[in-house]
Amino acid sequence: MPFTLPSRTPSAGPRRRSLLTGAAGAVLLVGCSPGSDSGTTGDGPSAADRARARVARDSEALAERYAAVITAHPALLGRLEPLRAEVVRHAKAFGGGVSASKSSKPPKSSKPSEPSEPPSASASPSPVPADENAALAELAAAEKQLVDRRTKALVEVPGELARLMASVAAAGAGHVFLLTEGAK
Repeated sequence: MPFTLPSRTPSAGPRRRSLLTGAAGAVLLVGCSPGSDSGTTGDGPSAADRARARVARDSEALAERYAAVITAHPALLGRLEPLRAEVVRHAKAFGGGVSASKSSKPPKSSKPSEPSEPPSASASPSPVPADENAALAELAAAEKQLVDRRTKALVEVPGELARLMASVAAAGAGHVFLLTEGAK
């Protein structure tokens, strides 16, 4: 007996393959819609906006710490002011910079242990060490902490913000080098 293939009669409804293709296309369209990447619920700022604000605040607090060290150790002004100015530019790049850029040089009358403004949560509440090397080591540790935090946060933010954060983290790593090994 010869083998015969069953006849294919067209069904009344759409085929399974066309349904799957249409469903996959709909998922792709929804996934590419403008509002799907923002991470907002409509009630508050997006995750990217919160990350941008956090990075700006961290940079402002770091710039304030640089200013405190410069005030406590004026001999370090030439070495630290360029790094502080770059940290202020980082804060401005993320939409901050109000408190970090009030003056290009720290006020001479303020004491480092008594800041004129309340410190942010990321600022170190400790007074500036009396030893210059200890003060530099503390700044390097603060920079390193921010580099690590920003590097970890890269996966949580969208493309352009991630590139900016990566660039600022790389600059912070350079600051760590200049504050530690670069001094030798």
